[in-house]
Amino acid sequence: MQTKEKQIREKYEKITKTLITKHLTITTMESCTAGMVASLLTDTEGSSAVLRGAFITYSNEAKIMQGVPAEIIEKYGVYSEETARAMAAACRKAYGADFGIGVTGTMGNADPENNDSVPGEVYFAIASEKGPESFSRTLDPEATRNAYKLVVCDMIADELIRELWQTL
Repeated sequence: MQTKEKQIREKYEKITKTLITKHLTITTMESCTAGMVASLLTDTEGSSAVLRGAFITYSNEAKIMQGVPAEIIEKYGVYSEETARAMAAACRKAYGADFGIGVTGTMGNADPENNDSVPGEVYFAIASEKGPESFSRTLDPEATRNAYKLVVCDMIADELIRELWQTL
């Protein structure tokens, strides 16, 4: 396993172990990462105590079906901080979790179904009892889809660690 991927996996192990220790729960609603955040969280023994469930909402319709208001997508676009916040809040509410993660963005080619698609632009949010906090990032080109996903998961891990340590 490459060093960077190993470091990302270690961050998620730290996150999961902290959630277990503190009896906190988490959920995700993922689009461009297609469930990789949830997968990384569950690579640690005992993760079933903290991951309430997860949604992979690759299409706009799937996001709406899982609680993202259509008006948010229509007004701000599917690739926006507003949509990421709505995703994080919706999954947190659906599963009654302490934390919700929402992530949307464009990796590689532009999305022909959504005119707000800009390759390399990613938006994610972390929702907690304080409400959702959103983030916007521009990605450098990567060789593979998996590499893009790992980069985004790493960014999410850094912010989630910061959020967890502020909460504890």
